[in-house]
Amino acid sequence: MAAEIVNPRSDSESRNGHKEPESGAEPLDSFDPAFALHRGGKMAVQATVPIRDKDDLSLAYTPGVAKVCSAIAEQPDLVHDYTWKSQVVAVVTDGTAVLGLGDIGPEASLPVMEGKAILFKQFGGVDAVPLALNCTDVDEIVETVVRLAPSFGGVNLEDISAPRCFEIERRLQERLDIPVFHDDQHGTAVVSLAALRNAARLSGRTLGELRAVISGAGAAGVAIAKMLVEAGIGDVAVADRKGVVSRDREDLTPIKAEVASFTNKAGLSGTLESALAGADVFIGVSGGTVAESAVASMAEGAFVFAMANPNPEVHPEVAHKYAAVVATGRSDFPNQINNVLAFPGIFAGALQVRASRITEGMKLAAAEALASVVGDDLAADYVIPSPFDERVAPAVTAAVAAAARAEGVARR
Repeated sequence: MAAEIVNPRSDSESRNGHKEPESGAEPLDSFDPAFALHRGGKMAVQATVPIRDKDDLSLAYTPGVAKVCSAIAEQPDLVHDYTWKSQVVAVVTDGTAVLGLGDIGPEASLPVMEGKAILFKQFGGVDAVPLALNCTDVDEIVETVVRLAPSFGGVNLEDISAPRCFEIERRLQERLDIPVFHDDQHGTAVVSLAALRNAARLSGRTLGELRAVISGAGAAGVAIAKMLVEAGIGDVAVADRKGVVSRDREDLTPIKAEVASFTNKAGLSGTLESALAGADVFIGVSGGTVAESAVASMAEGAFVFAMANPNPEVHPEVAHKYAAVVATGRSDFPNQINNVLAFPGIFAGALQVRASRITEGMKLAAAEALASVVGDDLAADYVIPSPFDERVAPAVTAAVAAAARAEGVARR
């Protein structure tokens, strides 16, 4: 079976043919195309084998299915060959940190999870099932996902608030032997690193020559900091609402204390704005606003990646006054830092080799492959490819699969 992208109906009927009940209120989709597109949901389940007659039925279900079940019971690894397990990902959320909307609950988050699932299929050829859980307790989420895991080849955690998301991912990675990947963290980090690699190449510099400042110490900010350090950044400081995360602060959470242990070699303290003075890179994943004067204080030829949606921390018009390369999280400006460039190919590569987990090396390989797609077309307004560039997913998939084999987590 497979997830299928289904076009919205042009009339007021849902996918099963039932019309909206008569009421005095006009349907929302009669005046808003977003509602029209979402009517009946954005995906369906589609069989991959025909059921045309009794012979087909006897093979697909009883008695033929019993042979397959018995074989899997005797040789559990056969589940990857004779079910959909090795081709499907669970997209799991509790609806507590939906991008731009916050804690809206599981039902309200479901349209986003459906969207994530069709992006998996459209851009990576990976089937995905949205699972919105009606619980927010860490133990309950972990236990629920562990119990569901036998049906899936991987787990994509989505829109779960920090700091719970860190513990949930860690504990699931410890208990499961399939890839568990929190896209809000690692997808953002992979694409950010790819764009930064190309921005540095454009300016004739290496990552080791750059000092970066990250605005936001949540899931994305922490993951970006870790990946930049792993990739060899010269220095990186992370700032939260109270200022730069540093070892001398006494109000740090365990996660922020960990961040302080491997970032900010320069020993900066104080505000985000003060840290930006002379910095080469600004990366915004906070949703706040950065004063123009702070951007103006950055080093010559700086890079500004202001990724908050819908309002970037620094508007591109302001950023272009001072920065050599500007990127945002929006599709209506050049250099969109979009997670869809990463997660479909990362999971496709991991599933291809039946990886037991997604390693740091696999994520770094994904970033390198993504950056390489730009090639000789590199320009200030083209440091990261378009999500619709058909070379992206195959490049990331191949790189991740190769890295999994090199790191010993591939099982075929």
